[in-house]
Amino acid sequence: MTTPRFVIEDNVEDFNGDLLVFCVYQAKEGGLCHGPMEKQVQKAVEVGDFSGKEEETLLFYPLHGMELSLAGVKRVLVLGLGDPSEQEEPGGVRDLFRRTGGVIAKQCEKLKAQTLMVTLPETELLEPGQMAECLVEGICLGDYRFVKYKKEKSKEREYPGLNHVALAPGKTDHDVLQRGMDLGRTAAMAVCQARDMANEPGNAWTATAFAEFAQNFVEDLVKDSTEPHSLGCRILEKSDMERLGMGGILAVNRGSDEPPQMVVVEYLPEKRAETILLVGKGVTFDSGGISLKTALGMENMKYDMCGGAAVLCAMQVVALERPNVGVVAIIPATDNLAGGMAVKPGDIIRHFNGITSEIINTDAEGRVILADALAWGINEYSPCCVVDIATLTGAVVMGLGHHYSGLMGNNDLLAQRLVSAGARSGEPLWRLPLGKAYSKQIESKVADIRNIGGKSAGAITAAAYLENFVGDTPWAHLDIAGTAWDFTEKTYIPKGPSGVGVRTLVELIRSWEPGVCG
Repeated sequence: MTTPRFVIEDNVEDFNGDLLVFCVYQAKEGGLCHGPMEKQVQKAVEVGDFSGKEEETLLFYPLHGMELSLAGVKRVLVLGLGDPSEQEEPGGVRDLFRRTGGVIAKQCEKLKAQTLMVTLPETELLEPGQMAECLVEGICLGDYRFVKYKKEKSKEREYPGLNHVALAPGKTDHDVLQRGMDLGRTAAMAVCQARDMANEPGNAWTATAFAEFAQNFVEDLVKDSTEPHSLGCRILEKSDMERLGMGGILAVNRGSDEPPQMVVVEYLPEKRAETILLVGKGVTFDSGGISLKTALGMENMKYDMCGGAAVLCAMQVVALERPNVGVVAIIPATDNLAGGMAVKPGDIIRHFNGITSEIINTDAEGRVILADALAWGINEYSPCCVVDIATLTGAVVMGLGHHYSGLMGNNDLLAQRLVSAGARSGEPLWRLPLGKAYSKQIESKVADIRNIGGKSAGAITAAAYLENFVGDTPWAHLDIAGTAWDFTEKTYIPKGPSGVGVRTLVELIRSWEPGVCG
């Protein structure tokens, strides 16, 4: 998809594009709408056709000679916001305006509108800059489509998407509005990139594709920068993994003809106080290996790399915004297939840090590749904290459904910061416990640990496995198996991959303060 052009335009009456949107609150005593649409909206309210409930719409076609001096625009849409003070969902009013942006994008698609202006309403519940940020996020995310593999004739019939979006600032300072728009656009386009990666078929988005994408985006940013950039890319090949003793990712890769890649993107400014490590699961297709999955729904296993996509696309935002904190992203990338050399149930492997693991189920492969990445990344970069994100377990879907991502970890302060970042992003997290009782479930009689812990508490025992590879480093694990696709239905989240995790990680980094983990 193309990135719409976002601008600030003061004079609503001069706009002559496809759609002009007025956002209004739910009708109360004293009327609902003020300004150029007041009489038309009030009439609709009086006859019971409109009340300003959230997502309720009222469409007008202005004519020359009307009292309303908006005859240059093709259509006018009045969009209800409901009562913002009643927002109880995670993210509250921020997500209301994100959802509002999604409604606007869907209306544009329905009307084939490509040029848009939105007038910002006034509210004391959200600063104007944040309102602009969330509206732009919602518009970008709601405007998403993936048509790369459709025939050209089909593409021509498809709505191409928005190309020009203007915000009318009202009394808001332009600089404040522009800052919010930039934040929203940058984060949303990174999410759309992560969705693109996930939508690619397994025969196109391979471990090599992960590596090439990372190398290309780093090279392009550094090349186009007018000043020295603290950005770099490293790729660990199969021979490097063999030399380093990364027995986990090597074992998972044994059934594949496609070699594994450990993709590392570094943002390490000289004056950084701390470095955050992000690790994302990059299983580009998961058949389950020898412990083969059922055929029904296996096509969705191309989405098993959504954690890797999240950290890589979050790094695109980091590279553009250049925060004071260092950030390193690692994506252990491979597919998990049942070839003749595939790892077998009962095999014992040795991870980078020397811990041995008995493979009970080859379909519990995500924790096995993440373990090497976590141990090596901590050893290599000595981060202040590490966050891993993965479509790891079906158990987390059973526990939390498709509404919350699971959160586990060893540091309360880091967990709290992630919960806050997720709420602000509309990507809620729910913390689950860890402890010796769960670690006991993954004890093995023939190795240090085993890779599953039985039927009960599967999401937690998967995290207990990873805990063996972080030592004393503050660590959090995000299980996004229930939210990476089939996420809670919202106007700005499409069917299929959601891009979840990108904005949470970006928000965590944007709000980072040294010493936050204690």
